[in-house]
Amino acid sequence: MGVIAHKAGKPRLAINLIGKAIEIQPDVARFHANRGEMFRLLGNLDAAILHGEQAIKLSPDFAIAHSNLGIAYFDKKNYVRAALCQQKALTLDPALVQALNNLGSIKNELKDFEGAIACFRRVLELKPDHAEAMNNLGFALLDTGQFEAAITNFRGALEIDPGYTDCHSNLLFALSYTASHPPSYYLEQARKFGRNVSLSAKRFSSWTATETPERLRVGLVSGDLRSHSVGHFLEGLITHIDPARIELYAYPTLLAEDELTARIRPCFSAWKPLQGIGDEAAARLIHSDGIHILLDLSGHTARNRLPVFAWKPAPVQVSWLGLPATSGMAEMDYVLADPHVMPPEYEGHFLENIWRMPECYLCLTVPDSQVKVATLPALAGGKVTFGSFNNLSKMNDAVVSVWSSILHAVPGSRLLLKTKQLNDPILCEKTRARFATCGITPNRLMLNGLIASSDEHLDEYNKVDIALDTFPYPGVTTSLEALWMGVPVLCMQGDRLLPRTAGSIAINAGLPDWIASDAEEYVALAVKYASDLESLSRLRTVLRKQVLTSPLFDAPRFAHNFEDALWGIWRQSDQEGSR
Repeated sequence: MGVIAHKAGKPRLAINLIGKAIEIQPDVARFHANRGEMFRLLGNLDAAILHGEQAIKLSPDFAIAHSNLGIAYFDKKNYVRAALCQQKALTLDPALVQALNNLGSIKNELKDFEGAIACFRRVLELKPDHAEAMNNLGFALLDTGQFEAAITNFRGALEIDPGYTDCHSNLLFALSYTASHPPSYYLEQARKFGRNVSLSAKRFSSWTATETPERLRVGLVSGDLRSHSVGHFLEGLITHIDPARIELYAYPTLLAEDELTARIRPCFSAWKPLQGIGDEAAARLIHSDGIHILLDLSGHTARNRLPVFAWKPAPVQVSWLGLPATSGMAEMDYVLADPHVMPPEYEGHFLENIWRMPECYLCLTVPDSQVKVATLPALAGGKVTFGSFNNLSKMNDAVVSVWSSILHAVPGSRLLLKTKQLNDPILCEKTRARFATCGITPNRLMLNGLIASSDEHLDEYNKVDIALDTFPYPGVTTSLEALWMGVPVLCMQGDRLLPRTAGSIAINAGLPDWIASDAEEYVALAVKYASDLESLSRLRTVLRKQVLTSPLFDAPRFAHNFEDALWGIWRQSDQEGSR
């Protein structure tokens, strides 16, 4: 009965039923393994580990119990212990695809990307129709910049399991990294996602939200209410929201919390985690809270709960921040944008209505750091250092080609790359090889991995004269951090909302001349700015002050605009009779 309850999406009932089974027969390892897995799904990792250890104590050769225990340690971010559990499971059962798949995910987190890819491929050798492993392989390939191979694997997993919504989101996420598909293709794929998630949802047709509220009750659905890019954009905003106009409810999709979570949590009237709760139950919970506007902060990124939005638990639903592209869902009413990222001719890329905020649609919380802006590095060494701290998966072949052209055109210049994937020596060699095909020798590249300390990360910008943005998937947090550190960012204007975010950032930073219209102008601008060190040095001394007073960092100003946007959306939806 407990297993049936679990399959019906009722993990708490499953825990109670399996608990009763344990009371009757306390020495059955399988009961403890199952109950531990239920606790893990609900985020109670200590209880999950306790039952997992008990299962192994009762049956030391129970391979699946070792694997399940490893997943609990993985969720607890104890990756070394997690890997040991999976390896023990594989010693007991070398063909246990569950353990191989889990080990691949652990290796991915440990930045052993090649090891992860090998694990997923081994799963597919043993079980070619293992959709989850094919999806995971796609994500590992995306992390290493193998875009088309990643897209192929996501499509393959969807052929096996057309209802695999997480994989469908991954496909849409991957399509954002390449310009080889037009916006119309993305929209077509997003529509398919929207139709699929709507099939299993029963939309609410009435709501408990008050029709003429004095303040709007706004729900935020996100797995990133923590030290994450989304969290860093949220903190400054929600700490300046006027509680007389907006009441905030949080629906975190991940139970992981940290210092940022602790700082923002008091800003919410309610904090109701959705982890371990099925889509229907989550939708009914949100509906019962009388939410006026439900915000999706994920889009098609990790830990999204877009299928919950298919139930329409709030009368108005809005997409913002996570992945600025269409959700593909008829139930998503609006997407927040600004005049720079969303000219009228691009509205056809979206199923949602467009609500343009004034100036900019995002605002980064000012870094809590005492790191100072150093003098222009090129003044001391006489050689210009270009830099990019973007995820390596954004560095497609077109980006490598353009950046190589810049290095050729600026004698003695170097390129500093810093990102998590470059902790992997194999990927460092592959990165050097990619540039070598464009005639760039290894001594022109400086490759650095992830730095744990925030201050040390920001201080790395003091080694960079000019930041080079990726395209079509631009930097957002990295670009704003660069500007705060006095480093101007050269970017390329795109043909849809996501890449045009780079242009919006540049315009709001007061740097419209740093936006290139195409690859040729991108190279020409890089050469132009690199040849005038005096002007570059002057800009560096004033840039932090310039951006701090801009819409990009002015949280009180942005919060007021954000409140007005939500109220405007609420009133317009009432006038249009869409709620």
